[in-house]
Amino acid sequence: MIWHEHEKRMMNRALELAAEAEAAGEVAVGALIERDGEILGEGNNRVIRDSDPSGHAEMVALRRACSRVENYRLPGATLYVTLEPCAMCAGALVHARIQRVVFAAWDPRVGAGGSIINLLDHPHMNHRCIVSTGLLGEQAEDMLKKFFVARRS
Repeated sequence: MIWHEHEKRMMNRALELAAEAEAAGEVAVGALIERDGEILGEGNNRVIRDSDPSGHAEMVALRRACSRVENYRLPGATLYVTLEPCAMCAGALVHARIQRVVFAAWDPRVGAGGSIINLLDHPHMNHRCIVSTGLLGEQAEDMLKKFFVARRS
């Protein structure tokens, strides 16, 4: 796939957010939601800091974006995230009517954007997201691998 410079900038920002999560002792995942060139919400993993199992980067970005536009629906918006969303996050993105989800790295353990299951583009869901994968995937995978190696040692 050929990626546009705007898409690369957005994913690079998500990688910066992932690095912030890592520096705070969280799993290195970052996400942002943009629409019409405007970033509506950003987030990174906050599960440990907030003692909140729903504190995934996507959920944090989604809450901030919805709060900013004062609506629980975000039609026309794109989520950029460094790791494939899990089932919880994928379900929330579908309910929010996110138009497109761009993720960098696959999550072969719990991914719900096509690796284990695909809730983002499931024919029985009431909304289907456009899914694009692999943008800056090597950088995101490398960041996650280094994070888990450091955590285990």
